[in-house]
Amino acid sequence: MHTYFVYIMTNKANTILYVGVTNNLKRRIMEHKTKACRGFTANHNCNKLVYYDFYQWIKDAIAREKQIKGGSRLKKINLINSINPDWQDLFPRLIASEAKHCFVVPPRNDTEL
Repeated sequence: MHTYFVYIMTNKANTILYVGVTNNLKRRIMEHKTKACRGFTANHNCNKLVYYDFYQWIKDAIAREKQIKGGSRLKKINLINSINPDWQDLFPRLIASEAKHCFVVPPRNDTEL
């Protein structure tokens, strides 16, 4: 079974939002955090994971990414608030859940975007 992730990154001040999709969330977030890849997140210091969700099929993950990207900033903020109202970095929780060989699954709320 394949797993694909849709995620949202932000900066320290929570003023910039970046939506992405990947097949390896841990690796991709580490790339953002270490600025291993030049681009938007490196230029805007987006190194805090505030939202993620997962899908079995890449077409579903890409469709959801496009849906989130096409939504307003307010809709993105509401989506983040629905699972992470304090806008904490979810990466440590993700790493801890992987250590236990399971994923911490945020509640899915596809109807808002």
